[in-house]
Amino acid sequence: MKPMLITPGTEIPRGPEWYYEVKYDGFRALMDITETGITLTSRNGKALESQFPELVRFIENHRGALHPFLPLTLDGELVWLENEMKSDFKAIQLRGRLRTNPKIEKQAQSSPCRLLAFDILLNKGKSLLTVSFLERKKMLDSLFQTLGWPLSPDPLLEEVIQLVPARQKSADLWENIILHNGEGLIAKHRDSRYLPAKRNPQWVKIKNKKTVHCFILSFHKANQYFTLGLYKDSSVISIGSVKDGFTKEEKQTLISIIKNNYTKEDQDFYYLSPSICVAVKYLHLYENELREPHFDTFLLQTHPEECTWQAFVEHSNVFPDKIKISNPGKLLWNSKEMTVSKIEYLNYLQEVSAHLLFFCKRKAMTVIRYPDGIEGERFFQKNCPDYAPSFVETVTMEDINYIICSRLDTLLWLGNMASIEFHTPFQEAGRANPDDLVLDLDPPSPGQFPLAVKAALEIKKITDSLRLFSLIKTSGNRGLQLHLPLPKNTFTYKDTRLFTDFLGSMLTRLYPDEFTTERMIKQRESRLYLDFVQHARGKTIITPYSARANSFGGAATPLFWEEVNDKLSLKDFTIKTVPGRIRDSGCPFKEYEGIREKQPFKQIIDYLKQGGKI
Repeated sequence: MKPMLITPGTEIPRGPEWYYEVKYDGFRALMDITETGITLTSRNGKALESQFPELVRFIENHRGALHPFLPLTLDGELVWLENEMKSDFKAIQLRGRLRTNPKIEKQAQSSPCRLLAFDILLNKGKSLLTVSFLERKKMLDSLFQTLGWPLSPDPLLEEVIQLVPARQKSADLWENIILHNGEGLIAKHRDSRYLPAKRNPQWVKIKNKKTVHCFILSFHKANQYFTLGLYKDSSVISIGSVKDGFTKEEKQTLISIIKNNYTKEDQDFYYLSPSICVAVKYLHLYENELREPHFDTFLLQTHPEECTWQAFVEHSNVFPDKIKISNPGKLLWNSKEMTVSKIEYLNYLQEVSAHLLFFCKRKAMTVIRYPDGIEGERFFQKNCPDYAPSFVETVTMEDINYIICSRLDTLLWLGNMASIEFHTPFQEAGRANPDDLVLDLDPPSPGQFPLAVKAALEIKKITDSLRLFSLIKTSGNRGLQLHLPLPKNTFTYKDTRLFTDFLGSMLTRLYPDEFTTERMIKQRESRLYLDFVQHARGKTIITPYSARANSFGGAATPLFWEEVNDKLSLKDFTIKTVPGRIRDSGCPFKEYEGIREKQPFKQIIDYLKQGGKI
């Protein structure tokens, strides 16, 4: 069976009879589960089970719970999920191109893809094709609730099959899709039936398209498409081509103009100097070409010199009205190593938001703002300003009205105010006890970074011997930071100080010429200062995935332990490299919450309290 097709639209259908779902950008797929096997089939009939073994493994692990519902068929989108509203097409494309089993398995383990299920076509062997959409959706929702599978997409959850919920308020959903830079929305009529391989007018997709102002570079004689270009640093670059969207008259007129004014011709093309400017709608840029381009209008008053790459970047993301972006082209980083505009920084925050926000939730935030870029004046901000929009959540503690950054709109609002560094405490707001023990390993100079590497590896030997789980990240600046997740609100800072004192004493005893706990700078000499005093109530630490205000655009980046060696370079982990790193390798901190309850920290603290020596 082939999946039902969706009708393209430009306006969202309204009314109580319509339901709305997020549209994700990936591979449409049908999953058939029987007593004897599992098949995952693309829209074109291609078998995908071997390409995505994590999905097959997930079903096998839940086969017992699934047994009462078999045979079962689910319709969904196979994606690499960036955030709750957006999937990354490039990531799923790259995954789909892998051909060797070891590479496929490595990606399946480190950076799994997901099947976002939005329909159920077969349940207990009974066909549901003639059942209304609303009834099918209720069955699908009930199935996921019974199985305990996620009821909405979440890239941080380990379950790789997740439900796409249907909502009745299109305006709120559309605003959220724009906020997350999602692909679009699908409107579905409550009474619609499932029509395999047919396009159903009761399923309508509306894309979240952007507009680029560009110029015509050439016309392909045989395929009848127009190549598009922009100016980038005084050079002309191509951004793909457009064929659709023209009326018959518009296309004929444009071809005639090109034939009468071309500057060069070969067997395939007529070439034109930058002169005819057009507005083209597109989904996003993929491999330096516009994806799903669609001609919008001629720009008769626009000069080709106005069609620039910088303008394209500044308008490549559209934000909701409640996020008013000021000076999108303003350079926040402008050094020999890194040039980043505000809009590019906001794009970074959007791309890593699912991971960054995870570590900000329910914590009173301190930000460091750089209104004139990282070379300008900076200031710390704890108090939420009076002009903050209503969606910004706050909590008042000790006469300070702190911002709680749990949502993407708050994160982007802070980013628009040039908040570069996000610092959070070790405990949630309103609590006295730490949820994390974080050890800051800051070398005396960038050239002595190997000392931080050695300290991290020595501490890991100790934590491993105690059966403690430790995680490591770059500070984004010049050192490393070691995290030990703890059971929430269980241990006091006095308890954790007992442990850090033990660690500091052991390391300085073993390596007195390399490590020190001496707070007086003059007495540290060239040794690495074990700044364990920093782990205390009222102190903060740089949040994972936060940017840093340095010349190379560093980001506080979670690492895999095998990366912590003499080849490790902090300059490899920047706001330009980290999003791709997450797509390729996943997040090394993905097990953070699961680790908490596994830590045998109580036994260790009880032993130290009794005067024991480890």
